[in-house]
Amino acid sequence: MSIRKRLSPEDSRRAALDAARALLVESGPQAVTLKAVAGRIGRTHSNLLHHFGSAAGLQKALAGYLATTVCTIIAEAIAARRAGHGSAREVVDLVFDAFGREGAGALASWMLLSGNEDALDPVFEAIHTLVDNIAPGEDTRPIREATMMLVLLALGQATMGDALAASLDLPNDAARDMAERQLLAMLPEEAIAGV
Repeated sequence: MSIRKRLSPEDSRRAALDAARALLVESGPQAVTLKAVAGRIGRTHSNLLHHFGSAAGLQKALAGYLATTVCTIIAEAIAARRAGHGSAREVVDLVFDAFGREGAGALASWMLLSGNEDALDPVFEAIHTLVDNIAPGEDTRPIREATMMLVLLALGQATMGDALAASLDLPNDAARDMAERQLLAMLPEEAIAGV
Protein backbone atom coordinates (compact mmCIF):
# COMPACT_ATOMS: atom_id res chain seq x y z
CA MET A 1 0.00 0.00 0.00
CA SER A 2 1.46 3.36 -1.00
CA ILE A 3 0.85 6.46 1.04
CA ARG A 4 0.64 9.62 -1.01
CA LYS A 5 1.46 12.96 0.48
CA ARG A 6 -1.60 15.16 0.70
CA LEU A 7 -1.02 18.37 -1.21
CA SER A 8 -2.87 21.62 -0.94
CA PRO A 9 -4.96 22.45 -4.03
CA GLU A 10 -2.39 25.07 -5.04
CA ASP A 11 0.52 22.64 -4.62
CA SER A 12 -1.33 19.91 -6.49
CA ARG A 13 -2.11 22.27 -9.36
CA ARG A 14 1.48 23.53 -9.46
CA ALA A 15 2.85 19.97 -9.49
CA ALA A 16 0.54 19.12 -12.38
CA LEU A 17 1.63 22.20 -14.33
CA ASP A 18 5.31 21.45 -13.71
CA ALA A 19 4.75 17.89 -14.94
CA ALA A 20 2.82 19.13 -17.97
CA ARG A 21 5.63 21.55 -18.80
CA ALA A 22 8.21 18.76 -18.53
CA LEU A 23 6.12 16.52 -20.82
CA LEU A 24 5.74 19.37 -23.29
CA VAL A 25 9.49 19.95 -23.49
CA GLU A 26 10.37 16.23 -23.55
CA SER A 27 7.75 14.87 -25.95
CA GLY A 28 5.73 17.71 -27.46
CA PRO A 29 2.19 18.98 -26.91
CA GLN A 30 0.50 15.71 -27.91
CA ALA A 31 2.06 14.13 -24.80
CA VAL A 32 0.35 16.59 -22.44
CA THR A 33 -2.66 14.48 -21.49
CA LEU A 34 -4.48 14.17 -18.19
CA LYS A 35 -3.41 10.53 -17.93
CA ALA A 36 0.27 11.28 -18.60
CA VAL A 37 0.38 14.20 -16.18
CA ALA A 38 -1.44 12.21 -13.49
CA GLY A 39 1.00 9.35 -13.91
CA ARG A 40 3.96 11.70 -13.71
CA ILE A 41 2.86 13.16 -10.35
CA GLY A 42 1.33 10.04 -8.85
CA ARG A 43 -2.23 11.32 -8.87
CA THR A 44 -5.42 10.09 -10.47
CA HIS A 45 -7.05 11.19 -13.66
CA SER A 46 -10.08 12.34 -11.64
CA ASN A 47 -7.83 14.45 -9.42
CA LEU A 48 -6.66 16.38 -12.48
CA LEU A 49 -10.22 16.65 -13.77
CA HIS A 50 -11.08 18.27 -10.45
CA HIS A 51 -8.36 20.90 -10.93
CA PHE A 52 -8.60 21.53 -14.67
CA GLY A 53 -11.97 20.22 -15.85
CA SER A 54 -10.62 18.65 -19.04
CA ALA A 55 -7.50 18.14 -21.14
CA ALA A 56 -8.30 21.46 -22.84
CA GLY A 57 -8.47 23.08 -19.40
CA LEU A 58 -5.08 21.62 -18.53
CA GLN A 59 -3.61 22.93 -21.78
CA LYS A 60 -5.10 26.38 -21.19
CA ALA A 61 -3.68 26.43 -17.66
CA LEU A 62 -0.30 25.29 -19.02
CA ALA A 63 -0.35 28.08 -21.62
CA GLY A 64 -1.08 30.62 -18.90
CA TYR A 65 1.60 29.16 -16.65
CA LEU A 66 4.20 29.30 -19.44
CA ALA A 67 3.20 32.82 -20.44
CA THR A 68 3.36 34.13 -16.89
CA THR A 69 6.72 32.47 -16.26
CA VAL A 70 8.21 33.72 -19.53
CA CYS A 71 6.83 37.25 -19.17
CA THR A 72 8.29 37.45 -15.66
CA ILE A 73 11.72 36.49 -17.02
CA ILE A 74 11.41 38.99 -19.89
CA ALA A 75 10.35 41.74 -17.46
CA GLU A 76 13.47 41.00 -15.38
CA ALA A 77 15.63 41.22 -18.51
CA ILE A 78 14.03 44.54 -19.43
CA ALA A 79 14.61 45.87 -15.92
CA ALA A 80 18.27 44.83 -16.18
CA ARG A 81 18.49 46.57 -19.57
CA ARG A 82 17.05 49.75 -18.07
CA ALA A 83 19.71 49.55 -15.35
CA GLY A 84 22.38 49.50 -18.06
CA HIS A 85 22.97 45.74 -18.16
CA GLY A 86 22.14 43.34 -20.92
CA SER A 87 21.11 43.94 -24.50
CA ALA A 88 18.22 43.86 -26.90
CA ARG A 89 19.60 40.49 -28.09
CA GLU A 90 19.07 39.01 -24.63
CA VAL A 91 15.38 39.94 -24.81
CA VAL A 92 15.17 38.42 -28.29
CA ASP A 93 16.84 35.23 -27.08
CA LEU A 94 14.44 34.94 -24.12
CA VAL A 95 11.39 35.22 -26.39
CA PHE A 96 12.80 32.78 -28.96
CA ASP A 97 13.82 30.30 -26.25
CA ALA A 98 10.34 30.46 -24.70
CA PHE A 99 8.70 29.56 -27.98
CA GLY A 100 11.37 27.07 -29.03
CA ARG A 101 13.21 25.28 -26.25
CA GLU A 102 10.44 25.77 -23.66
CA GLY A 103 7.73 24.49 -26.02
CA ALA A 104 5.38 27.48 -26.11
CA GLY A 105 5.43 27.56 -29.92
CA ALA A 106 4.55 23.87 -30.23
CA LEU A 107 1.81 24.23 -27.62
CA ALA A 108 0.33 27.29 -29.35
CA SER A 109 0.38 25.55 -32.74
CA TRP A 110 -1.16 22.39 -31.26
CA MET A 111 -3.98 24.37 -29.64
CA LEU A 112 -4.74 26.29 -32.81
CA LEU A 113 -4.78 23.13 -34.92
CA SER A 114 -6.99 21.30 -32.43
CA GLY A 115 -9.51 24.15 -32.36
CA ASN A 116 -8.67 25.13 -28.78
CA GLU A 117 -7.94 28.75 -29.73
CA ASP A 118 -9.35 30.27 -26.54
CA ALA A 119 -6.65 28.41 -24.62
CA LEU A 120 -4.24 31.06 -25.91
CA ASP A 121 -6.14 33.82 -24.10
CA PRO A 122 -3.87 33.61 -21.01
CA VAL A 123 -0.84 34.02 -23.29
CA PHE A 124 -2.29 37.13 -24.88
CA GLU A 125 -3.27 38.53 -21.48
CA ALA A 126 0.22 37.96 -20.05
CA ILE A 127 1.87 39.62 -23.05
CA HIS A 128 -0.57 42.54 -22.87
CA THR A 129 0.15 43.00 -19.17
CA LEU A 130 3.89 42.83 -19.80
CA VAL A 131 3.69 45.58 -22.43
CA ASP A 132 1.53 47.76 -20.16
CA ASN A 133 4.03 47.30 -17.32
CA ILE A 134 7.04 48.13 -19.49
CA ALA A 135 5.89 51.67 -20.21
CA PRO A 136 3.03 52.69 -17.94
CA GLY A 137 1.41 55.94 -19.00
CA GLU A 138 3.44 56.16 -22.21
CA ASP A 139 2.45 55.63 -25.82
CA THR A 140 2.97 51.89 -26.01
CA ARG A 141 2.28 51.48 -29.73
CA PRO A 142 5.98 51.09 -30.69
CA ILE A 143 6.49 48.56 -27.91
CA ARG A 144 3.31 46.71 -28.88
CA GLU A 145 4.46 46.53 -32.50
CA ALA A 146 7.94 45.37 -31.49
CA THR A 147 6.38 42.75 -29.21
CA MET A 148 4.15 41.48 -32.01
CA MET A 149 7.12 41.25 -34.36
CA LEU A 150 9.18 39.33 -31.77
CA VAL A 151 6.40 36.90 -30.92
CA LEU A 152 5.53 36.18 -34.56
CA LEU A 153 9.16 35.63 -35.53
CA ALA A 154 9.74 33.43 -32.47
CA LEU A 155 6.62 31.37 -33.24
CA GLY A 156 7.69 30.96 -36.87
CA GLN A 157 11.19 29.97 -35.81
CA ALA A 158 9.81 27.43 -33.33
CA THR A 159 7.55 25.78 -35.89
CA MET A 160 9.67 25.76 -39.05
CA GLY A 161 12.65 28.08 -38.66
CA ASP A 162 15.52 25.60 -38.73
CA ALA A 163 14.19 23.79 -41.81
CA LEU A 164 13.50 27.08 -43.61
CA ALA A 165 16.91 28.49 -42.75
CA ALA A 166 18.59 25.31 -44.01
CA SER A 167 16.62 25.43 -47.27
CA LEU A 168 17.79 29.03 -47.77
CA ASP A 169 21.40 28.29 -46.78
CA LEU A 170 21.12 30.57 -43.76
CA PRO A 171 22.38 29.89 -40.24
CA ASN A 172 19.88 28.60 -37.66
CA ASP A 173 20.04 31.87 -35.75
CA ALA A 174 19.16 34.00 -38.80
CA ALA A 175 15.66 34.73 -37.48
CA ARG A 176 17.11 35.83 -34.12
CA ASP A 177 19.51 38.14 -35.94
CA MET A 178 16.64 39.61 -37.98
CA ALA A 179 14.53 40.05 -34.85
CA GLU A 180 17.35 41.88 -33.10
CA ARG A 181 17.86 44.21 -36.08
CA GLN A 182 14.12 44.84 -36.34
CA LEU A 183 13.81 45.52 -32.62
CA LEU A 184 16.59 48.08 -32.75
CA ALA A 185 15.09 49.67 -35.89
CA MET A 186 11.51 49.79 -34.55
CA LEU A 187 12.24 51.51 -31.27
CA PRO A 188 13.80 54.95 -30.96
CA GLU A 189 17.17 55.08 -29.25
CA GLU A 190 15.71 56.32 -25.94
CA ALA A 191 13.19 53.46 -25.92
CA ILE A 192 15.91 50.86 -26.44
CA ALA A 193 16.97 51.38 -22.85
CA GLY A 194 13.51 50.13 -21.95
CA VAL A 195 13.70 46.98 -24.04
